[in-house]
Amino acid sequence: QIQLVESGGGLVQPGGSLRLSCAASRSIFRLYTLGWYRQAPGNERELVASISSHGDTNYLDSVKGRFTISRDNAKNMVFLQMDSLKSEDTAVYFCAARLGPLELHENDWGQGTQVTCSS
Repeated sequence: QIQLVESGGGLVQPGGSLRLSCAASRSIFRLYTLGWYRQAPGNERELVASISSHGDTNYLDSVKGRFTISRDNAKNMVFLQMDSLKSEDTAVYFCAARLGPLELHENDWGQGTQVTCSS
């Protein structure tokens, strides 16, 4: 199991930017698939972005061109740069990790960080 700790959430106006960070505990971090999920009240948790151990990325259609996921294996960290934020991006964002493809009920999870986009 890998321990994950997110940071960087907060309140931002529409059109603004935030950068989420997630620090991981294990030295074999480089082998993990990493992702950012989000969950808004009353909604299911959804995968926003993922990055494989090889650096291949995938994004939810609604965030393509606005969000960028990246990883720093030397520092055991994964990031989510969020630009041009919209009110509909408001949610709790969770960092996730798994050896192999991400699976909602199989991932290791962070505690979550709140992102609120509002004027």
